[in-house]
Amino acid sequence: MPSQVLPEVRGVSYSRVTLTELMIPSYANFGGKIHGGILLSLMDKVAYAAASKHAGNYCVTVSVDGVNFLQPVEVGELVSLLASVNYVGRTSLLVGIKVIAEDVRTGTVKHTNTSYFTMVAKDDEGKPTQVPKLLLETPEDTRRFFEAIKRREFNAQYREEFNNALTQIAAVEQMGLLQNERCQIGY
Repeated sequence: MPSQVLPEVRGVSYSRVTLTELMIPSYANFGGKIHGGILLSLMDKVAYAAASKHAGNYCVTVSVDGVNFLQPVEVGELVSLLASVNYVGRTSLLVGIKVIAEDVRTGTVKHTNTSYFTMVAKDDEGKPTQVPKLLLETPEDTRRFFEAIKRREFNAQYREEFNNALTQIAAVEQMGLLQNERCQIGY
């Protein structure tokens, strides 16, 4: 089968996707709120849709950044997930997702969270494959692209500092740190 020829550049608007789903009782936890896992699954779906549209290929999730549940989602609300590609690397794409919930009875709309999914495009053999460049069509697109660059820098810096800290930890020397923690040593 011949491989498809992708355009060199695609606009942010090309990747925009909205997924809307009614929150039903089977999605609820014991507290009557929608499970975070249901929302994560929906975010993963919409991230895949946006990334795959831009890439023109199958995409996989490699990391998720910033999943903070700001407000609970209730049974009966319509949840809309708005996604677009905010940044592209050679084979990776950063998809920004805004999640809103609407009470259709009252018209009340609330922002429940914003998350960022890093996806990688795969070819037919499952190997990472190059994605089209991203055409920034609005000042907002440009702002989001700059934010994605900063997010990548901060995440790389955090990973480096955290890994350095882990290699410097000698458990026996750090036992004093556990005095006020809610744990006990069982060995």
